[in-house]
Amino acid sequence: MNEHYGNSRASSSSPSSLNSSSQGTEDDHAIAKILAEEEEIASRYGGKLGNRLSHLDSIPHTPRVIGQIPDPNDATLDHGRLSGRLAAYGLAEFQIQGDGNCQFRALADQLYHNPEYHKHVRKEVVKQLKHFRKFYESYVPMKYKSYLKKMKRLREWGDHITLQAAADQVIWSKNMFGHFFSRKWLH
Repeated sequence: MNEHYGNSRASSSSPSSLNSSSQGTEDDHAIAKILAEEEEIASRYGGKLGNRLSHLDSIPHTPRVIGQIPDPNDATLDHGRLSGRLAAYGLAEFQIQGDGNCQFRALADQLYHNPEYHKHVRKEVVKQLKHFRKFYESYVPMKYKSYLKKMKRLREWGDHITLQAAADQVIWSKNMFGHFFSRKWLH
């Protein structure tokens, strides 16, 4: 997970715009290449994520209910436990830039091995929210059109609704296109 994937070019688009551009087309080509490479890797494992991760043993987990905001010591202990679990699986934490796009950067890193594709992920999530309004609208605490407009803007924090829409989009795409989106969620 400490590997660096991809390009170091800085984003030059306006924070308030997700319109198509030559940058978007270039990103689309790069994403298509990544998906093709991932398809080739998946074919070596029978095309199934489970085949690639089946050697991992599960670690017992007892969920906690958090009744109040944890103090810094609790947060440090929680982070230590997470780091230990990741290490047990041979994984490591990958720091994502905290600029308001962090949820979309993290999803882009997992889906396309490059957090810089966060604009594409945001655009797809907003498209999912727009096309399947009836599934998400009741969870939005404001006018739905205002919410969509807000979520289109770069640097706008994702929430549980955008995360659910992203998960739904990936699951739908995987079911619709077979292994097309058979992605390795943890490196």
